[in-house]
Amino acid sequence: MTAAVLKQHLIDPEICIRCNTCEETCPVDAVTHDGNNYVVDATICNHCMDCISPCPTGSIDNWRVVAKPYSLEEQFSWSDLPPQEEIVAESGGDTTVEALEDDVSRLLEEARKGLGGKPVAPHSASKPTVNLYNSNKTATATVTGNFRLTDAAADSDVRHIILDFGDQRFPILEGQSIGIVAPGMGADGKPHLPRLYSVASSRDGEKPNTNNLALTVKREDNGVCSNYLCDLPRGARLQVTGPFGATFLMPDDPAANIIMICTGTGSAPFRGFTERRRRAMPDAPGRLLLFFGARRPEELPYFGPLQKVPEKLLGKYFCYSRVPGEPRVYVQDRIRAEAAQIASLLNDTRTHVYICGLKGMESGVDEAFADTCRGASINWASMKATMRESGRYHVETY
Repeated sequence: MTAAVLKQHLIDPEICIRCNTCEETCPVDAVTHDGNNYVVDATICNHCMDCISPCPTGSIDNWRVVAKPYSLEEQFSWSDLPPQEEIVAESGGDTTVEALEDDVSRLLEEARKGLGGKPVAPHSASKPTVNLYNSNKTATATVTGNFRLTDAAADSDVRHIILDFGDQRFPILEGQSIGIVAPGMGADGKPHLPRLYSVASSRDGEKPNTNNLALTVKREDNGVCSNYLCDLPRGARLQVTGPFGATFLMPDDPAANIIMICTGTGSAPFRGFTERRRRAMPDAPGRLLLFFGARRPEELPYFGPLQKVPEKLLGKYFCYSRVPGEPRVYVQDRIRAEAAQIASLLNDTRTHVYICGLKGMESGVDEAFADTCRGASINWASMKATMRESGRYHVETY
């Protein structure tokens, strides 16, 4: 295991005007200075943020995720801030950093609330790169594709958007997210908050060894960022942050069984999982199962392409809740219908469960697992806790 990583508060010497406001404001005396720079002592700073607003230049509002804190002597010698170092997160470690910026961290924490405990990456997952680009240092991507996935007559407009990063390095793993900030200001006169979108590609891109990735984006009524993305034409350029996330990752073990449960655009990471297994481990003994919920077939993203994926690679269970003349079927109903298969897989310590989609769906899925396990004399509450702690149970809902 590597040393614990931490979020270090720093002052940008290039734009600091040496007014002493930060040192006067800091309630714990973490800010000091010499004849060259004002600096922050990482051993004292408690991230109270009291110094942020009074700073007239914004030089105080800078952060880096580091494996080892920069010393005062190092900071005194700077003429500008060092770039964000590439942090490789340790899978399953207690100090895993999923995101650098508070706005992004809050979004990830909210998405994982349904997990019921601390998220842990699969032990066999590759180590992800996180926080390579942030709001102060963005990557520029070019739109090379924007395709509607849902039927033209469907109520929902879901898009498959391909972003190319050219010669900029933007490494991702299946299950990670990227950040997008729509241009312009909100009604409050402040920049729009970032929005996170799960990557819908495998780690080597839409095509092998291409420096691109895809997003699955649903146009939301009054959604500033979703409408911005869905309206982008080919050739448009946009600013991207990330990648983010170090736990909702695909196991690299070919013997791993993966149960994927989603609704709508929650299918994005599972497209990446399926593509990775198809390209890198086509003969893997582990099973892939997809329980995918939508109102009707024409509103299910990737419905056409999914029909072409062989059952040997992916077991598909589509669940429709609004087909005229048909009973309503939700993902939890199909899980119960497959109780024998699910119970057998859950008893296998190589099985991983992933839930992604609309917030609230996790409760229905949880009840379905409990019913399935009860019928097989399995204590689901105990099993779920064990799976979560061993990096085999994951939830991201929004």
